[in-house]
Amino acid sequence: MSEQEELTAIRHRLDELVQRVGELERTVDQLRGAGPAAQAAQKSPDRPELVTIPDVPYNNALWTDSDDEGLGVRDRHAP
Repeated sequence: MSEQEELTAIRHRLDELVQRVGELERTVDQLRGAGPAAQAAQKSPDRPELVTIPDVPYNNALWTDSDDEGLGVRDRHAP
């Protein structure tokens, strides 16, 4: 294969890649709720409501006087 043919093949594959990335972006937008199909699916009573859990750390006061799961109470030894 000549250098010119290789460049043509690379350009063709690059164009195809750009097209597929565009399709993927449109699909992601629909799944995130930007598209009409996803909005209709979100209104469906069959789908449970999603709850967002924040990435911030929990307040340590929530764990005061709690047992360590499977280890028992902190200040006592296992029987």
